Amino acid sequence: MKLTAELSMYPFNEAYIPPIKGFIDWLNQQEGLLVSTNPTCTIVTGDYERVMQVLGEGMRYSVETWGKAVFVSKFLPGFEALPEADA
Repeated sequence: MKLTAELSMYPFNEAYIPPIKGFIDWLNQQEGLLVSTNPTCTIVTGDYERVMQVLGEGMRYSVETWGKAVFVSKFLPGFEALPEADA
């Protein structure tokens, strides 16, 4: 099953751009996903299990690298918001 996840990240520090950019850069390095970044969110589309695995690993990576952050997400199982998601 395919999954589309929409993510917004709100780091707990004044210099919020580096953690957000770092998280997005990290996401773009992950295989098997299609990632599209917009001004207010990042959309991740791919196989359900792969998306969930990467998001869990990514949140851990982000917290360990830059500290606490709030992640706001929306999940739409069975939907490919980015149709080239067979990456």
